[in-house]
Amino acid sequence: MWPYCDAEDWSVLPPELNRRFNPAFNMASIKQAFNEAVERVRMPVPTRLRDLIRQIRAARTAAEERTVVNKECAYIRSTFREEDSVWRCRNIAKLLYIHMLGYPAHFGQLECLKLIASPKFTDKRIGYLGAMLLLDERQDVHLLITNCLKNDLNSSTQFVIGLALCTLGAIASPEMARDLASEVERLMKSPNAYIRKKAALCAFRIIRRVPELMEMFLPATRSLITEKNHGVLITGVTLITEMCENSVDTLNHFKKIVPNLVRILKNLILAGYSPEHDVSGVSDPFLQVKILRLLRILGRNDVDTSEAMNDILAQVATNTETTKNVGNTILYETVLSIMDIKSESGLRVLAVNILGRFLLNNDKNIRYVALNTLLKTVYMDTSAVQRHRSTILECLKDPDVSIRRRAMELSFALVNTNNIRNMMKELLLFLERADPEFKAQCSSNIVMSAERFAPNKRWHLETLFKVLVAAGNYVRDDVVACTIQLISETQPQQGYAVGALWRALEKDTSDKQPLAQVATWCIGEYGDLLLYGPPSEDAETPVNLTEDEVIDVYQRLLWSPQNTVVTKQYTLLSLTKLSTRFQKGHEKIRQIIDTFGSNLHIELQQRGIEFSQLFRKYDHLRPALLERMPPMETARPQANGIIGLVNGEPEPEDEKSTILESATTTSDSSALLDLLGTTDVGVTMPAATTNKNSSPSSTTAHNNDLLDLLGSLDLNTPTPVAPTLPLQPQAPSTPMFSPTNNSNFLVDGLLNTPSVQNELPNMMIFDKSGLKITFKLERPPDIPDLLVINMLAQNSGSTILTDFLFQAAVPRTFQLQMLSPSSTVIPPSGQVTQVLRVTNMNRASLRMRLRISYTGPTGPVLEQTEVNNFPVSTSQ
Repeated sequence: MWPYCDAEDWSVLPPELNRRFNPAFNMASIKQAFNEAVERVRMPVPTRLRDLIRQIRAARTAAEERTVVNKECAYIRSTFREEDSVWRCRNIAKLLYIHMLGYPAHFGQLECLKLIASPKFTDKRIGYLGAMLLLDERQDVHLLITNCLKNDLNSSTQFVIGLALCTLGAIASPEMARDLASEVERLMKSPNAYIRKKAALCAFRIIRRVPELMEMFLPATRSLITEKNHGVLITGVTLITEMCENSVDTLNHFKKIVPNLVRILKNLILAGYSPEHDVSGVSDPFLQVKILRLLRILGRNDVDTSEAMNDILAQVATNTETTKNVGNTILYETVLSIMDIKSESGLRVLAVNILGRFLLNNDKNIRYVALNTLLKTVYMDTSAVQRHRSTILECLKDPDVSIRRRAMELSFALVNTNNIRNMMKELLLFLERADPEFKAQCSSNIVMSAERFAPNKRWHLETLFKVLVAAGNYVRDDVVACTIQLISETQPQQGYAVGALWRALEKDTSDKQPLAQVATWCIGEYGDLLLYGPPSEDAETPVNLTEDEVIDVYQRLLWSPQNTVVTKQYTLLSLTKLSTRFQKGHEKIRQIIDTFGSNLHIELQQRGIEFSQLFRKYDHLRPALLERMPPMETARPQANGIIGLVNGEPEPEDEKSTILESATTTSDSSALLDLLGTTDVGVTMPAATTNKNSSPSSTTAHNNDLLDLLGSLDLNTPTPVAPTLPLQPQAPSTPMFSPTNNSNFLVDGLLNTPSVQNELPNMMIFDKSGLKITFKLERPPDIPDLLVINMLAQNSGSTILTDFLFQAAVPRTFQLQMLSPSSTVIPPSGQVTQVLRVTNMNRASLRMRLRISYTGPTGPVLEQTEVNNFPVSTSQ
């Protein structure tokens, strides 16, 4: 039976029936309309989003999940073919969830535009959300949304305008930003605070994409500072901060608002309880942090502006509650502002004391933040940080590895002449129990600190020996070289050194290979002092030690499978030298050396054969060839890092111009020399201090960087070129007869460094972003083909530059040798030096391609340049 309806009841029926259930229609029309409505009701209702989520989470395998997703995507595609689908909003919501899972959902882009064009707010909300997730400026569909955005920006509903502003800020391309920037600027002046806040955030994103539009927003942005609404105020401060960071002119323009910012911050501090803005007892900490950051940017390198904010910074530092993490956040931002502007000395001490209180906090994150901040600011006020030295040293015992690392770096930055003994005692204890990942860096830093601040030679030697024992096999090669050189140049302490090293060598040294290398070198040089020298007054001397006992220990070292080939090379050479130090036992030594003439390792075999000849064919030359080498007086390279610079000690003048020979030869440099030997490119990279277990991948990447650096340099000159001479190896600080050196083993002594004279004009070759690099050219009078270039890198900025790396390449007609840089860190107003030696055998014009990399306040920086304007005299 058909339901009976009066004329007044047509409105209660579905629209499809309402049009036809009219007395004017016949019964057939009524039946057809009713059947259509019934069929529409019987259509399957699409799965709800929550049901789809349950199905996907219930999938046990990835294959089951893909099956569920593919089935749902097929259904969604089929519904998109209907022009007037009533489920489009629900399907787009499900499609966005599928997109977040990582499955392709690009086929829903046009459906998002249809929802945006819908008059319903619920449809617009889903449509704009889909546009922000599915559209990008590489798609053509992205251009179709511009007109919809413009219409909605002129809507009478604030929430629709807010949706359009959020979407524009998220996906605006440069073209779209230019088209709609005027609309955003108009909305920033709207009487509605909700719209002004959204418009300011949208302008922030537009300026990031198109910085040249900044000037358009300046008038409206200035008015945002006078707002009473905290939401609008915080967005206005954020927008001004972005503008000041991108433009110096804008920064100078907004310095006039510092009194307004100070007044707002003061009101926040002194304001009473406000439930709308209170967070753990602090009034709007988010706004306070934003204002403090903006004050830091405005007061940087400006004395007058900094003076205007000193008082308010002191009030914030003293009145902020420290029992809650919200207060610690504000204090941390206050400390950064104090240390970055031209603040008073008393205010800086207050900031450092705040960081000292952070170090006592139980929260690990707060302690790490304090250590990291102290490490960045220690060069500003070292004396204030020194007051917290004991607390910093306690952090070396923290179970958290990140805190221990930062505490170690900060501890070395605090070392000076007055506290060297106490600091080294604590750092040596840390080295003994440190994880293997810390031992290499810690041992090298201890050696460099002792090099600079040692009170006397005896203490210096004792410290190096303790490092060799505590760090074991994790000691870097530079520590071995520094120790050997110190022993050589400290003649009064050679008796003590040989005795102490002998006692260490008698024990098991399989886990202390660097110690065994230093000990065998020292005994080989001064073995006569060990047996026949006068007893040391303040050290125990071996009693009743015989030559056979010494030879037996050497024999154990040579045949021990735990010892490395390098250690055996040191031992074999030392044993050969002992044949001239001992009064007897020559035959036993000769027999041991002869056994290495058939060794499987080619280096040991070569040394065994050559050393055997000294006992036969050249026996009459053996005493002269193996006599004790003279003291090493070559200056050691300066300590890397900020040691010394932090403590305000000037760089010694004699170290600025002395040609320093690298103390280490690493796997990187060896592989590089092999590479250069096949390419005939006259390039040598600085000797880097690396771990013995460095991976081959890092070496490959290093060499690839060098090949990229060569760039467009003409490596194949058409002019006749004399045969390229092999690159002169970088001379280590150890003797030329060191087992690791492939030079003639018969030559004793150091590589003679020519005296440098005949100075040439200085060259400014790089000046950008506060980094200036100058070349000081010099030519030795006794080597006309050699040009010595003293590179000086100066940091004229206000922030520290880390990971500084200077690389150079020249055509193959030249030979380039780069010595180790004085540091990889350039503090503000600091400098780094490096020596380059260029050999020009063919008197050609010198050209050089440079690669400069460092990490600055904005992140890693890589610059490349080419120098072609060397003086003509450099090629003569």
